[in-house]
Amino acid sequence: MDISIYFEEAAQVSVAFVIGAIIGLEREFRSKPAGFRTMILICVGSCLYTIISKETGADNADRIASNIVTGIGFIGAGVIFKEGITVNGLTTAALIWVTAALGMAIGYHNYPLAIVVSSMVVITLFVLEPVHRIINKFHKVKDYKIRTIELGNNFNAELEDFFKYHGLTYRCMKFTKENNDAIYLYRVGSPNRNYDLVSQFLLNHKDVKSFEV
Repeated sequence: MDISIYFEEAAQVSVAFVIGAIIGLEREFRSKPAGFRTMILICVGSCLYTIISKETGADNADRIASNIVTGIGFIGAGVIFKEGITVNGLTTAALIWVTAALGMAIGYHNYPLAIVVSSMVVITLFVLEPVHRIINKFHKVKDYKIRTIELGNNFNAELEDFFKYHGLTYRCMKFTKENNDAIYLYRVGSPNRNYDLVSQFLLNHKDVKSFEV
């Protein structure tokens, strides 16, 4: 048996380890659910499964690859969660998916593609983060989930009068009642992006129990 094959496979999983570590460092730095060790294990595990699929024969290769994608889908879904009116974890879930794909590419000896995609991932995570923050500053629409004490008396009318007075566009997306509290979901647009006025109004209003943006 050619022992060089084992050294070659060890080199493959080592490269997967390094790539998974680089991606995982960024997630760990931002205290995300899937961090340093998780990304390493995903990349190394995908690479190992791909190597094994090649050794078991061509008939099983595509089936094992599809099962890897399915399994990674379950892991990715586990890091997505809804907090208030926002959904968190989508970027981490996408990274898990890409990290598994990189491990598979390394398992198939496609190092050039793995390096190019890894570079793109690093650029997206580190270089484009400031760009993303700048884009967020130009958002002209925000969603507010507002909980009022009991039914809030005339809160609804007062809030909409406030919007009209300050030239804000608005739309009541949803209105529900929960434990004797009224919950409003408003989509508010501000041409000059001055949302501090809205937050200040909600903070000072006597009928507002809590609100989320």
